[in-house]
Amino acid sequence: MARPVANTSQQASRSEREARSGRLPLALRIATSVTISLLISAALVFAVEIVARGSFESTLTFLREPLRPGWTTIVFFALLLTCLDALLGRAHLALLITAPLVLGVAFISKQKAYYLGDPLYPTDFLYGAQIIELLPLLVRERPWTAVAIVVGALAAAALLTAAWIFWRRRRPSLSWRERSLRLALALPVLAFFVSIMDYSNFSWARDRLQIVPMMWDQKENYAFNGFMFAFALNLPMANVNAPAGYSADAIQQVRTPTGIATVPSEKPDIIIVMSESFWDPTQLPGVKITPDPIENVRKLSSGHMFSPEFGGMTANVEFEALTGFSNAFLPYGSIPYQQYVRDKIPSLATFLNDEGYQTRAIHPFTKWFWNRGAVYDAFGFDKFMSEEDMPTLGKRGPLVSDAALTEEIIRQADSSRDPFFFFAVTLQSHGPYEPYRYADTTHKVETAASPWTRESILTYSEGASDADKGLQRLVDWAKKRKRPTVIAFFGDHLPPLGPVYVDTGFMKEPVAPRKGPLAEMSLHHETPLVIWSNRKGPVKNLGSISPSFIPLHVLKAAGITHPYYTGFLGEVRDRYRVVDRNMLVTPKNEMTENWGKKGDLDPVIRDFRLLQYDLMFGARHGMPGFFPELGARDPRTS
Repeated sequence: MARPVANTSQQASRSEREARSGRLPLALRIATSVTISLLISAALVFAVEIVARGSFESTLTFLREPLRPGWTTIVFFALLLTCLDALLGRAHLALLITAPLVLGVAFISKQKAYYLGDPLYPTDFLYGAQIIELLPLLVRERPWTAVAIVVGALAAAALLTAAWIFWRRRRPSLSWRERSLRLALALPVLAFFVSIMDYSNFSWARDRLQIVPMMWDQKENYAFNGFMFAFALNLPMANVNAPAGYSADAIQQVRTPTGIATVPSEKPDIIIVMSESFWDPTQLPGVKITPDPIENVRKLSSGHMFSPEFGGMTANVEFEALTGFSNAFLPYGSIPYQQYVRDKIPSLATFLNDEGYQTRAIHPFTKWFWNRGAVYDAFGFDKFMSEEDMPTLGKRGPLVSDAALTEEIIRQADSSRDPFFFFAVTLQSHGPYEPYRYADTTHKVETAASPWTRESILTYSEGASDADKGLQRLVDWAKKRKRPTVIAFFGDHLPPLGPVYVDTGFMKEPVAPRKGPLAEMSLHHETPLVIWSNRKGPVKNLGSISPSFIPLHVLKAAGITHPYYTGFLGEVRDRYRVVDRNMLVTPKNEMTENWGKKGDLDPVIRDFRLLQYDLMFGARHGMPGFFPELGARDPRTS
């Protein structure tokens, strides 16, 4: 009989609280609740910015500076909490859902910025499964950190559950009238905020609220607008607007290079190897590595590839190298493989396939990673040989070795009777580069830096050396072939060595800045490039080029011409060797920063951008002239 008495007592206590609250006028109760929500929101915004920025001073500046949207953010959160409280039926209960969510996302953003240099974008959630797939490597590098995160997460979940139960028991439920008034207040204003988040259109209201889209510089975007609004401003990036002046007439005025696609009677085989995080670690100051980990690449060097990325985002480099298009003309932070490749898109594979080549992509990992299975199909590859399709390959460390992948490339090449184009992406040197990854090291590292840094450099150097040996194995094999063979080899970006860069003095921060003097940008973005032919040897003196120009130089080495790849891109390359989102660089090393914000574009860049938009998103008016192999059968051109 004790339990019913207790229940009756609790019900009576709750009734008393509800009766006391009912004595206050409804408007006053709502005003009090909104005021409390504002105070809670201020504390929440402060916490989110501290976590995302990692700086108390920067957070205070954001909230105190009248020309920044600090108070606008607080009001937004207060309205959001008010709306959610109405839906949940208890005042201030929404905080228990909202706070962990936004603080967790802010923490993820800070970690991404630490490792890759960029904050979190909405599109990053498109490849969340890929992050989970890489967790074993991250746990191996920092096991106690992983344990702490798991224990902390479980403890936080338990506390939140207890707080949820306690709050629902202690706080009276909101009446339907109170809920309705809260929704009537919050929903229209929240809808207004949503309507002004499209950065591609000017908004007078957004301007008055001090929300200033800075999509060309996302670090500044997040620093100025705060995490919440900067994140929201990036939501529309999946929608690529047409460049100013885009029309059928504008595309017709882009000068179509004369001539048609030509291929030698003896068609050269082509192999492109994009080596994961391949770079020259001897560039680390005060570090001596013996023997030279990239001695073969050094001997065969054609120049450098200027990566648009740092430490990650392999798929964006791959996109440029296969299509000859540029990330510079896409929204900052976008990932074409995830967002924009939804239909057939011209690529080296579509062209060479039309010329009778067997076209094959090779990568010893899963098809879904970076959406490669669907993308390679859209690019016109005959086949994608992933880990699901290849025999089990040997590993060195936790990942498939470069040596095993090289032998698999050679095996598939030797079994091909038709001329072939292979595009291979290696895996062994994927980060993180935890000390003692390899038990049988063959190099020695000398440095005044910490033991951890020394061993991390050794791990990376072993992987770079294996990649270097893999290239030499391909070259030695190709030298013995009767059929002409062209091999291209390059790293996709600098490795995410993080603290190693700071400890050795290579950089001031664990990741490279997006802008700076040309010498600094080159140091932080150039990876070795080799283009070699078994008939003529290495192509020399290419300098440093964007990955979008790799198709141009590979086809030239093979004696192949094409209206776009050797015609149009050849004309662009004559003017600029690097086409990057933040800068243009001429062959004479003349640099133009922030070119995208200038009103008058160089006609070459203007045409490059118009043509790329037309072929990726527009009506494809330029397809028949620049990609005749696809123009006749593309429904958008008919």
